[in-house]
Amino acid sequence: MNKLICSFLLLVLVSCRSTTYYIVRHAEKETTNTMTSDVPLSSAGRERAEALKNELKNKNIRYIFSTNYNRTLSTAEPLRSELGLTIQLYDIKDTLDRFIDMLRKINGGNVLIIGHSNTVNKIANKLTGSNEIESDLPDTEYGDLFIVKKTGGRYSFQTGHFGK
Repeated sequence: MNKLICSFLLLVLVSCRSTTYYIVRHAEKETTNTMTSDVPLSSAGRERAEALKNELKNKNIRYIFSTNYNRTLSTAEPLRSELGLTIQLYDIKDTLDRFIDMLRKINGGNVLIIGHSNTVNKIANKLTGSNEIESDLPDTEYGDLFIVKKTGGRYSFQTGHFGK
């Protein structure tokens, strides 16, 4: 009888395990007249990256995912440094479905995903399986915090903000 009760409690605990995905667009980028698309963060962007660190440093972040651009990596860096984590690179152009499948398998820690104005909506929508963010983010919009919480096999969505 005790084995049955312990097995039931273990099953309940495993099915209630939750993971929270924090999805953000990179912080403000430097305006430049050069031909490169890999621009660094502006001073406002560096301040926003610090605000992101302060917002998430106590949220049990165990994984940080970023595209391989200066602006996304620099947005992740303050939190990465604070927590001593490694930034894991992803390329949404290659394998969005595989990336989402991999994210869904994460248990035991929360996740920060840093993307772009034209990818954040795709990531959040694929994770939730619904159309939570209807279109690409405006190019001038920064500081949105999209929160997808997985509890058992159910996903919920909410929004927040970080920085000024």
